[in-house]
Amino acid sequence: LKNTQLETARVILSRRLRRGGKLWIRAFPDKPFTKKPAESRMGKGKGEVEGWVAVIKRGQILFELGGIPEDYARESFRLVAYKLPFKTIFVTRR
Repeated sequence: LKNTQLETARVILSRRLRRGGKLWIRAFPDKPFTKKPAESRMGKGKGEVEGWVAVIKRGQILFELGGIPEDYARESFRLVAYKLPFKTIFVTRR
């Protein structure tokens, strides 16, 4: 999960929450990924750092919400799921 995708999800959720709820982000992009310049020859070392990614494993919780109704949270996460590059599910704690 790239840092830009995580930031997009954070912006969507924080706009939907406004003052009503609390958002916890459980993933952090702490792994750099590199990329060589276009049209460069092979070899000559590793490329420059292009950005940062968070390694997401299956079943990992990405976001937690508190202080808002479940149906509103479900709708908010549906909007976020469109922006993420993998399938997500909504989990509740009873």
